[in-house]
Amino acid sequence: MKIRFLGAAQQVTGSSFFLEADGTRLLIDCGLFQERAYLERNWEPFPVPPDSIDCLLLTHVHLDHSGLLPKLIREGFRRKILATAASADLLPIVLQDSGRVQEEDAACKKKRHEKEGRRGRYPEIPLYTEAEAARVSEFVKPVSYEKPIALSNSISARFHEAGHILGSAMIELTVKEKKKTLKIVFSGDIGQRHKPLVRDPYVFDKADAVIMDSTYGDRDHEDPADITTMLRKIIIETAGAGGNIVIPVFAVERTQELMYHLSRLIRQKRIPRLPVFLDSPMAMNVTEVFKRHQESLDEETQELFRSGQSPFQFSGLKCARSQEESKAINSFRDPCVIMAGSGMCTGGRIKHHLVHNISRPEATILFVGYQAEGTLGRQIQEGQPEVRIFGLYHSVRAKIRQIHSFSAHADRSALLAWLDHFRQPLPLLFLAHGERKVSLDLAGYLKNQKGFHVSTPGLGNVWEAEA
Repeated sequence: MKIRFLGAAQQVTGSSFFLEADGTRLLIDCGLFQERAYLERNWEPFPVPPDSIDCLLLTHVHLDHSGLLPKLIREGFRRKILATAASADLLPIVLQDSGRVQEEDAACKKKRHEKEGRRGRYPEIPLYTEAEAARVSEFVKPVSYEKPIALSNSISARFHEAGHILGSAMIELTVKEKKKTLKIVFSGDIGQRHKPLVRDPYVFDKADAVIMDSTYGDRDHEDPADITTMLRKIIIETAGAGGNIVIPVFAVERTQELMYHLSRLIRQKRIPRLPVFLDSPMAMNVTEVFKRHQESLDEETQELFRSGQSPFQFSGLKCARSQEESKAINSFRDPCVIMAGSGMCTGGRIKHHLVHNISRPEATILFVGYQAEGTLGRQIQEGQPEVRIFGLYHSVRAKIRQIHSFSAHADRSALLAWLDHFRQPLPLLFLAHGERKVSLDLAGYLKNQKGFHVSTPGLGNVWEAEA
């Protein structure tokens, strides 16, 4: 059996792992590279012939795990894509929005370059189109949590709750090769325990090898109980100064969790009455999927729905579906909350709101999720005095804030607690989904303090299990 690391290797995005055993060839995830330094990888031919892959298993729908699926199919993949029922429902929303953004960005880039008389680093064509993204659903087969799925005579899979976003899964593979049986776990992105909306992550007590998320392997989040306190303080201070609170959001999970907390603050009258704009048609569509898949939500959220108190509806919420409605937000003169995609400010409507607010000292840019290295969000988060948006530089005068506890990722303590459930003999551990320095730091601790055999594979590295 071999595992080849095709992405999320000493970096966070581009999740993709190729497993070959007993003649069967599997792909786990097929993610978009989002760090600026690695964008060219999205344009390269897929490193494994797509038509040779027997099956693809998807941990969840975030673009860094699913965003290259349309391109994979264009290059020849024609087999099944296995995903949980909620993920199967979310995937066309996420990918078609991505295709639409790819087309819009390519058109905008071409127009700008023609005006400036130059060519950019990447082609002035979309990586894939909305129509190509729509094709992906033809190949998706929904699967149930905890149900064994035979992939071949020698490999079976089981999807477990990852607690990261709606429909997210850890994938457990049982591989029989010759006289040996191996249990391989792909953690996907591990979520935090005791979060609103989604259930807690599944834990394992035994495995032979684990490919594990290490995104926040070097730090802990704030106390989750402080989320509403911090959010309330930021809103009150910014609104009092006459500014807007601009929040780059991920359409899946982060938006819905924000709505959950905002609805509580508004119902409890703990923040002033001010408009809350949700400027993301994608997030609106995703919210409808949440309502349809209440069986995948945690008990507390299910109880809210049963009592008639939807966490996704509250006084002052205004949804902007059309571009005209989106543009009208920036002519609004009173303080407001603006939630818009994308979460790392790499595209979408958030860039327009940043242009109108980032140089206003009374405004606040509030980050509620991970900002990958090289993204516009990371540049703002790290305190650069000016940033480039739509080809022009803008001074950063707005207040920059972050609430780490909103993260859908387990922090260092939660990752260690998840690993503590494994009994002897401990599994071989491969750290993925983490920046190089973060993964190396966590690997050193796990090796020296916890006794794990740990590896931090680089792009293209191969692990071959002994027969």
